[in-house]
Amino acid sequence: MGGRPLTALNVMGIPEDKVPPEVIAQILRGGASTAKKAGCALLGGHTIRNPEPVYGMAVTGIVHPKRMLTNASARPGDLLILTKPLGTGIATTAIKRGLASAQLARRAIMIMRQLNTAGAELAEKGLVRGATDVTGFGLLGHLTSMCRASGVGAELVTAAVPALSDEVFDLIAKGCIPGGTRNNLEAARDIVTWHDLSVAPAILLADAQTSGGLLLCVHPKRLDAVRAILKKHRTPASVVIGRITRSRNCSIIVS
Repeated sequence: MGGRPLTALNVMGIPEDKVPPEVIAQILRGGASTAKKAGCALLGGHTIRNPEPVYGMAVTGIVHPKRMLTNASARPGDLLILTKPLGTGIATTAIKRGLASAQLARRAIMIMRQLNTAGAELAEKGLVRGATDVTGFGLLGHLTSMCRASGVGAELVTAAVPALSDEVFDLIAKGCIPGGTRNNLEAARDIVTWHDLSVAPAILLADAQTSGGLLLCVHPKRLDAVRAILKKHRTPASVVIGRITRSRNCSIIVS
């Protein structure tokens, strides 16, 4: 939403009989390192016993009220820019099942570790009209929320949407698809019109992402300036994947 993080608190739940102290220490070191990269001070936190390991942060940040990015500000004619490739849900499911190559695993982890720091600078410079991140509801789910909040529609071109690698499509063909992704695809049927689309690209658009990228609404005249900032922040992608359209029923057309 264009905010800059200031402080963070660790939130951790650990099954002591399954996760040794050295692994706990590695998790906390990783969190501290990432907070430092984000320019965020880690103040402490809270740890509890839990049946399965969970870790996250409660973060406090700051944003100017007039520069806040929301999903309710998209306007017809805006270009849709995606800053990370899709497929982490499929990749992590493949890792759990022992089906992912080492190369795909490394690629997925690298992408998930990448921070979305470009968002704050884009907001502060007023270069982006609206934005959302792409996480558990997939690209289609979060775009649907944006269209409904803004009272607009959208058009997507699947050939422009980046995937982690071609291996993702091989895994889809083998049925390596998360339950959340299947649910997202089913939910999208009510609002999405599909034009000559095969199954695999549709699943990719619905794939539930972990630490996904930003979906940005950008006026065409600001495209070069936005891409320059994305390049400075080394975002994995800066791809135009479609545009915002006028639509009374907030429909999304995918071709």
